[in-house]
Amino acid sequence: MRPTRPSQVLQAAKTGAFLVSNLTNIRYLSGIELSTGFVLIKSKSMVLLVDGRYTEAAKRNVRKGLTVADLDDLKTLLKGVKRCGFEADNVTVSTIGIWKRKLLNTKFVQSKGIIEEFRRTKEPDERKSFRSAQRITHQMMDRIPSVLKGSITEKQLAEKLRQWAVELGADGLSFDPIVAFGTNSSSPHHHPSSRKLSKGHVVQIDIGARVNGYCADQSCVFFTAKKTPLQKRVFAAVSEAKSASINAIKVGVTNHKLDQIARDILKEENLEQYFTHSLGHGVGLDIHEGVSLSLKAKKTKLLKGEIITIEPGVYIPEKFGMRLEEEIIVV
Repeated sequence: MRPTRPSQVLQAAKTGAFLVSNLTNIRYLSGIELSTGFVLIKSKSMVLLVDGRYTEAAKRNVRKGLTVADLDDLKTLLKGVKRCGFEADNVTVSTIGIWKRKLLNTKFVQSKGIIEEFRRTKEPDERKSFRSAQRITHQMMDRIPSVLKGSITEKQLAEKLRQWAVELGADGLSFDPIVAFGTNSSSPHHHPSSRKLSKGHVVQIDIGARVNGYCADQSCVFFTAKKTPLQKRVFAAVSEAKSASINAIKVGVTNHKLDQIARDILKEENLEQYFTHSLGHGVGLDIHEGVSLSLKAKKTKLLKGEIITIEPGVYIPEKFGMRLEEEIIVV
């Protein structure tokens, strides 16, 4: 949930001011997409700092509660501030050195995940954009069987997916599409190649449309011949793992619990060793944000309004892989 008062951010950061440099976080707070800039949060103000390229548009479109100033005003705005938090993952050593030389009386304090934690709970306008992206992604998936004919290549199908996203009303894709035919599908993040489709290939697709900056993320498996006994067993197990995990989603359930549910089901079929990644992740303005549904991640409870993916997969080397993925809004 977007912070409605500057003090909410400062309480989380435990500093007298906080400087936001992550461009996605800036867009989240201000509503403005930039290539460079900052949001400076002080006890009673939130200021979007931009250069001359963005000044006019920023003043016209900035979200309520923020004012706009020039980047060169940063020194003046930080005058008298003793401790200023900053996003350690997004500031270079060179930049922090410049700040320290210009602002000798301000101590800069490293922080991580402050704004990202607010981003986890999606507001109605965010959920609306996500649902549009989700709907378009479903429509793209529905079109795929019609082109799984002849000698189409992975690259050609990937290009069609990019075209369809825009044609159906998206800004574009959330990420480069994963299109894998046959044995290529055993690599979870396969990059589309010149491999041609052949009868009998398992086809793994992982795509997502993006609308107003918000990302969808879905995976489907298509079959070009009757399933083999092994393919049938794997598909049934992955489907069950996905359904059981989704049925367990509720506010307060942990990421560890959901991941364990899926792994227990795959273990019953002696397939757990082929499930090589986390069960899912948060999604929003970034394709991966917020919580990670993994036993290896920090134990975290799901929040109301959070959007997560559920994507169990089985990848058998030199044979095939199958991943089924769906996004869920936690209610």
